[in-house]
Amino acid sequence: MRYEELTIEGRNAVLEALRSGKPIDKLFVLEGCQDGPIRSITREARKHDTIVKFVTKERLDQMSETKKHQGVIAFGAAYEYAQVEDMFKLAEEKGEAPFLFLLDGIEDPHNLGAIIRTANLAGAHGVVIPRNRAVGLTATVAKTSAGALNYTPVAKVTNLSATIRELKERGMWFVCADMAGQTMYQLDLKGPIGLVIGSEGDGVSKLVRENCDFTAAIPMKGEIDSLNASVAAGVLAYEIVRQRLG
Repeated sequence: MRYEELTIEGRNAVLEALRSGKPIDKLFVLEGCQDGPIRSITREARKHDTIVKFVTKERLDQMSETKKHQGVIAFGAAYEYAQVEDMFKLAEEKGEAPFLFLLDGIEDPHNLGAIIRTANLAGAHGVVIPRNRAVGLTATVAKTSAGALNYTPVAKVTNLSATIRELKERGMWFVCADMAGQTMYQLDLKGPIGLVIGSEGDGVSKLVRENCDFTAAIPMKGEIDSLNASVAAGVLAYEIVRQRLG
């Protein structure tokens, strides 16, 4: 697979891409432009839950590779997204209890790529990301994952809390990273498990945290108060690996 991000410029090209069902993460539209074709494009984008941002002409010109954007530029996923069901099938094929990563609002593509890489190496069966207020599968994510994106399925869901509730009904339970939680070494992290990691700035949101069964704190001895999101994911994932091996 190639690592280029899917970038589409121009009104017809963007509208056709949306109508064909290509996964488009973000649409940038010239602010103040409300003519018929632009309205058709934004309407179609919202149908597909694409994030729409209105920006200045200068910003569009800077982003444009073709210099013929006609007031619209779309960014699509570098890869097609999987379904959560695919992850359960993968766990079943391997004869393992499901192990998923769920990411609550990771916005840095380098962090997302690093977490997907960790998920692959830790033997997780997939990574679940929210549709809004989070980075999608961009070229930077693909590169940072060091090829893991070829092997670890990534699913995009509309509502992370609802997904957690649905997966609980299928026998999974969830642990989220939170400094106010129990030390991770005191928790039983075996069985079908979802590891929930929050955003770089805000951590796991209140609503998502309330849907988790446990909160796990990573013991820290230094002067600063938090780990980078991808490092925290790695530390917690490998405590889960250690317990699963045990």
